Amino acid sequence: MSWWVIVTGLLMAAAIGWIGIAALRAASGGGPRGPHEVEDVEELDVYLVCGECGTEFRVTRLGELQVPRHCGEPMRVERRPATA
Repeated sequence: MSWWVIVTGLLMAAAIGWIGIAALRAASGGGPRGPHEVEDVEELDVYLVCGECGTEFRVTRLGELQVPRHCGEPMRVERRPATA
């Protein structure tokens, strides 16, 4: 077996490994996200409201918003006029 066959085999293995790792990173959604800064939104009067039972949660601080589920349905975000 010649040396160029071995070198070609090693280069092909490295290329296949690199493509595989790149595909796995793309499928996983990227790297870890950095911490989000918390923002005080108490004066905005933002609520999360359940459409099924009417349960309301008042939002006073925002980081990364993930709308919760209540009664099996996602809650809707409502912004109301500020109260005096």
